[in-house]
Amino acid sequence: MTPEPAFLLHKRPYRETSALVELLTLRHGRVRAVAQGVQRPGSRARGRLQPFAPMHVTWVGEGELKRLRLMEGRGSAALLAGEGLLCGLYANELLTRVLPVELPVAEVFAYYTAMLEALPRPDGRAASLRRLEVAVLESLDALPRFTDPEGGELDPQGRYDLDHASRAFVAAERGIDGRTLRLLARDGWDEPGLAGPAKAVTRRALAPLLGSRPLRSRELMVQLAGRRRGGVG
Repeated sequence: MTPEPAFLLHKRPYRETSALVELLTLRHGRVRAVAQGVQRPGSRARGRLQPFAPMHVTWVGEGELKRLRLMEGRGSAALLAGEGLLCGLYANELLTRVLPVELPVAEVFAYYTAMLEALPRPDGRAASLRRLEVAVLESLDALPRFTDPEGGELDPQGRYDLDHASRAFVAAERGIDGRTLRLLARDGWDEPGLAGPAKAVTRRALAPLLGSRPLRSRELMVQLAGRRRGGVG
């Protein structure tokens, strides 16, 4: 096969010297594979198989679990630390949890690449994550419909919450105002003044896909925020 652009999403040891890996690839989406020998001391492939580092990969195998044959670096890893690193870990965990194996998601790959470029800058993190989440929701046909359940327009003065069954918005006393939702519907996901509502909508839309098991990366973000409020870190 032609070498395919990829990023490592997750890696864990497998047998004595190998690893089970989850990759985000340009043409095949999420790919699960065995990387043989990468845990061996001195393995050159071990240095290439790192989070947030662009690679080219090839694999063999007809089943769901492939075997990697080629791993070549194609650039430096994004330099992430602190909150930026946690955002990257969140993105990797999200994609590992919700993307079906080998579903083509070229737009998700593009927004993931753009996110890695944005995460080192604090002012670019929220918007890049929202764009990635929206791309994921679109690829899974799970993006909210910014209407009421009957397809009617939202009242700018009303307040609404997302109904998972219809993927539309229903009246809610403590929901998001209709004016904001109409702005999001017009592609306002990365407008600074809409950061909070945009996060609330994507989190609500992703909840059924993630299930009841919490995201470890989200728990780490909450802990980091708590330490900052307490004067630590």
